[in-house]
Amino acid sequence: MIGPKSSPTEAVGSLRSSQPSEDELSGGFESDDFLVKDETEVELEKLVFGDNAGFHASLDADRPGRFSRLQSEKLEGTPYDEAGSGLEGGFEGLDDADLFFFDSVPSARANRNSSTRFEGDKAKITDDEHAQAWLDSDDERIVVSLASNPYLRKLRLTESEDIMNGREYVKRLRHQFERLYPVPEWANPPRRREGPRKHRSRLSNGSASTEAEESESDVSSRSSEISTQPLTKLMKDTSSLLKPAAADSFSLRRLRPGIIDIQRTKDIGDPQSSAITSLAFHPFHPLLLSSGPSSMLSLHHLSPHSPSPNLLLTSLHLRRTPLSTSTFLPLLGSKIFFSGRRRYFHVWDLMSGKVEKVSRIYGHSDQQKSMERFKLSPCGRWMGLVGSGHKGGGVINILNTSTRQWVAEARVEGRGGVADFAWWSDGDGMSIIGKGGEAVEWNGREKRVVARWIDEGAVGTTIIAVGGKISGISQLGGDRWVAVGSSSGIVNLYDRRMWENAVPERPKPVRAFDQLVTPTSHLDFSMDGQVLCMASRWKRDALRLVHLPSCTVYSNWPTAGTPLGRVSSVAWSPGGEYLAVGNEQGKIRLWEIRS
Repeated sequence: MIGPKSSPTEAVGSLRSSQPSEDELSGGFESDDFLVKDETEVELEKLVFGDNAGFHASLDADRPGRFSRLQSEKLEGTPYDEAGSGLEGGFEGLDDADLFFFDSVPSARANRNSSTRFEGDKAKITDDEHAQAWLDSDDERIVVSLASNPYLRKLRLTESEDIMNGREYVKRLRHQFERLYPVPEWANPPRRREGPRKHRSRLSNGSASTEAEESESDVSSRSSEISTQPLTKLMKDTSSLLKPAAADSFSLRRLRPGIIDIQRTKDIGDPQSSAITSLAFHPFHPLLLSSGPSSMLSLHHLSPHSPSPNLLLTSLHLRRTPLSTSTFLPLLGSKIFFSGRRRYFHVWDLMSGKVEKVSRIYGHSDQQKSMERFKLSPCGRWMGLVGSGHKGGGVINILNTSTRQWVAEARVEGRGGVADFAWWSDGDGMSIIGKGGEAVEWNGREKRVVARWIDEGAVGTTIIAVGGKISGISQLGGDRWVAVGSSSGIVNLYDRRMWENAVPERPKPVRAFDQLVTPTSHLDFSMDGQVLCMASRWKRDALRLVHLPSCTVYSNWPTAGTPLGRVSSVAWSPGGEYLAVGNEQGKIRLWEIRS
């Protein structure tokens, strides 16, 4: 049944009357009936939450001079219920910046307390370079016995030493670790140059220099003493990377025969995807060039003793061109010549980065069907290319390295064509040998053959090399030694000092080496002419070193555990202190020779 509507005022009044009052919710107790806090509860609340007195006392201690004791007492006496009037009246004369402070920075009093607290502990550390940031008091109470533990006996200074505390034990462990793992050079802070400071003359114009000028002069003088160059200067200049190798006393020292002091260093780069068929050192920069059938030409920075040894600097890839020979331009080293079994070769200019392709030899293209075998003269002017064989002998075409134009040719009479050739040390001629053992001495100035001779017992001659330019006869380029390898593995060594009057038709070798039993593929003299390296790629670990002039083979190297593999390339560094060996697995090993 619908009745009359009530007004809004009556509805609100009825709603208020239906709600319980505060007295009913409190159970009928008055506000004065709450329990009073006892002394224990008040003390606990003070310790946990603090009170006004403690807050202002600490504020006064941290900010001395900001508040007077009268103001602090006035604030402490103000009831907390009257905080609205009392606090406002106490802080009316203060600036806004004085009302707050940052507690992240310790106060002067805290610094004094902390300094006195740890002063005794720091005084105990007398032998450390820097004070420790954290000290553990338990280290003093730990007792360690060195004699009872066999692993800790090496920490003793004397045999009778046994018991020590924890702090001394930590120092001994740190010292032992630094002995086993020295601090690397890159982790050491930059050192200051030893020497007197530069004193700058100042004009005395009656006005004293300010403190800012003095501090600026001190900073400039200190910065001038730092020996390390800025990073920006290092990144802008490559002189630190391509600096010429320092001429040390290695060439002045003599290697003893019988036993060689040789040490293996870090390998050159990662293993490549094919055999290493060619290796070459830069004439004066610490760079090593490698190439192979993978059509990849790699340039490595030679630094075996650095934290990141023998890094790969750059590489060049030629599509569908398996590389056979690659070398630097002698003396300058600014260009790289490389080729494969193709009718062309390439020249890479390292200064400009341009790669030039030389595709033909005008007038002699029928004799040069492949340019895979070439050698550059030591003077850097000429390039010799082994031509295609024909009936009755072979030919070597000589080009100018600057113009890439044909200059001359050297012919060899005999069956089988040219086996190999080697430039004289002065670059004015070459020694050429045929596969039948017939050798000729060709003079580039006269462009004719000046001498002929036959290798003793030659059976399938494979390679020839000349070296030892320190002493020799001037008629044949000033080289003393001539080494000839054959398919039987026999290597004949000739001394050209015996040919001073005339070159005999059938000379006698001073020594015949029979350590190799497979065809000789590599003969390479060191730059100083003290060592001859001979190797064969047809047998694993087939490499030997010969001392000159004693003509004896080193007996202590290589050993049965020397990781040579099937040797596919060999190269000596310009100073003769490093020997690089490439194998068919694509690895480049590096050994350092110490006299």
